[in-house]
Amino acid sequence: MQDARAARALSLVTLAWLAVESTLGLAAGLSAHSVALIGWGMAAFVEAAASLIVLWRFTGRRTLSPSAENSARRAVALSFWMLAPYLVVHVLYDLDAGHRAEPTVLGIVVTTFSLVSMPVLGVAKRRLGARLASAATSGEGTQNLICAAMAAGVLAGLWLNTMGWWWVDPAVAVALAAVAVREGRRAWRGHACCH
Repeated sequence: MQDARAARALSLVTLAWLAVESTLGLAAGLSAHSVALIGWGMAAFVEAAASLIVLWRFTGRRTLSPSAENSARRAVALSFWMLAPYLVVHVLYDLDAGHRAEPTVLGIVVTTFSLVSMPVLGVAKRRLGARLASAATSGEGTQNLICAAMAAGVLAGLWLNTMGWWWVDPAVAVALAAVAVREGRRAWRGHACCH
């Protein structure tokens, strides 16, 4: 099935980029004490889990299996939920420790690249998900779109921090945690993720 092969190929491309994104995002976030940038880097691991789930879903006999789709859809929901507690705990830790995000060129470059590339992948996967009747594939695409939104929020936070608005960085991280919880709930119930 051509659409299933396309879903696998897009997931592989995503995995390759996420390996780079997570490494660079975490390195930049840790050096800049940016909880939003660290959370964004950690989200790459969650996105990678969703990509692996879609690869599993469209391999072998599972390609035409409704039960495999149900399992994959719920696994994608769990991958959304893995991110939220991490973000909230990290925000609380940074606020307690008094950490404030600092500008980072590496963080700006890698988030800008994701801001441009992730919507392309996300929209393509959501279209494939609709054609395949696969909420798992659509959910993976939504995670890519959330990644782009997170990149925009992180960029805004880094920029506003230079003007003394240090609170934007943790606020973005908490907002992203809320979005992850909501999208996880929608995926668990089998709703197509539409924004």
